Parts: sequence; C-alpha cells; structure tokens
Amino acid sequence: MDILIKPIITEKATADAELSNRYGFVVNSKANKVEIKKAVEATYGVSVEKVRTMNVRPDRRVRYTKSGIQTGKTNAYKKAIVQVAEGDTIDFYENI
Repeated sequence: MDILIKPIITEKATADAELSNRYGFVVNSKANKVEIKKAVEATYGVSVEKVRTMNVRPDRRVRYTKSGIQTGKTNAYKKAIVQVAEGDTIDFYENI
C-alpha cells in the first residue's frame, strides 16, 4: 500500500513549514498515524514528533447551463499534517 500520495504545496502549508516545522501530505485514506509516521521517516530521513490527520470532504457544485442543471463533486481525500523535530527540514524541490 502506497501511503504518501503527494505533498501539499500551498501558501498556508509553506508558511507553516517555515515557521513551525509542519509539512502537509495527501495520504492514503486507509493509512493510520503510525503508518504515516514510518513512511515520512523512511522517505525523507527525518524524525517525526507528531502526526495530525483529517478527512477532507468533497466539494459539491451545481451549474445552471442551457442544457439543464449539471451537478458534480470533487474527490474526498485524507490529509496529514506532520511535525518534524527541531532542526530537521524536508525539501520538496530538491529533485527539480
């Protein structure tokens, strides 16, 4: 089971990483906190202090078009906020 899907790179997540050593990841919806901690430590070589998880609900949209009402939604996913130890950093841009 692939646990880490992709990192979250937004303005809020980048500011949180710079100020508090917290990084965001989109993770597998069936992964628990212990599995997420082991995956981050193995992938990036840092020591993880705390893991917070949340399930993000899908956004629903309704569009009124000429052909009628179109409804749709985005996918639901699980998000993990990982706090690493003081002095450790994760560089998402090293492979570019």
